[in-house]
Amino acid sequence: MFVDSHCHINFEGLADRLPQVLERMREHAVTHALCVSVDLETLPSVLDIATRHDNIYASVGVHPDHQDAREPSVAELVELAQHPKVIAIGETGLDYYRLEGRTIDEMEWQRERFRTHIRAAHATKKPLIIHTRASADDTLRIMAEERAGDTGGVMHCFTEPWAVAERALEQNFHISLSGIVTFKSAVDVQDVARRVPLDRLLIETDSPYLAPVPYRGKPNEPAYVSYVGRFIAQQREMPDEALAAATTRNFFRLFGLQAPVGA
Repeated sequence: MFVDSHCHINFEGLADRLPQVLERMREHAVTHALCVSVDLETLPSVLDIATRHDNIYASVGVHPDHQDAREPSVAELVELAQHPKVIAIGETGLDYYRLEGRTIDEMEWQRERFRTHIRAAHATKKPLIIHTRASADDTLRIMAEERAGDTGGVMHCFTEPWAVAERALEQNFHISLSGIVTFKSAVDVQDVARRVPLDRLLIETDSPYLAPVPYRGKPNEPAYVSYVGRFIAQQREMPDEALAAATTRNFFRLFGLQAPVGA
């Protein structure tokens, strides 16, 4: 069985057909999913889905690329994270991909937001979900300065080369790979897929984005994490079932959850 460690099933296109999304998960042997928060304004929809479905978990955080979102404080994140279905802080991190005429120096608001989330993770003792895009050095630097490794967590939708993965692993983080790994051009990601220690590997969809081959270019959904897992198993020359079992165990261990029977 597979687990989707990062999805956004509260987004339009998935939330409005949630019963079908959950049924397709069952059909593809995807037993659980983590619905990840991107801002406080839409957090209620994340918590609602997680509350209504035993196999869906939630996180609390504000995405680094959402400049106009309400800025969270450490205290607010800590309070929101007390919800019984919240298992992580994030997604958080840095994203310098769309500077839109600004310099990196002008992105200090992102760096301060990132530090706020790490401090909330310390206070709650919940793992971090970290997003990094065109910002790996600053992301890893702030992680080290704020001792993010004390709580650990996951580098989600990882697209960096192996050297960056090594530095994240050294800081007690897991590496999560999305449907990007199945893209023909994703040579660096496929290299990481083969080399990351099996006990530090997670898989995800980041749905509704980044659908894996053979659905590339179409809306993504948690059921398709099975294609991500099977592709990585091929890359590692191991049985699909062994890859599924390992990534499922890693998910439940990282987030401090009781694994289901047979996991």
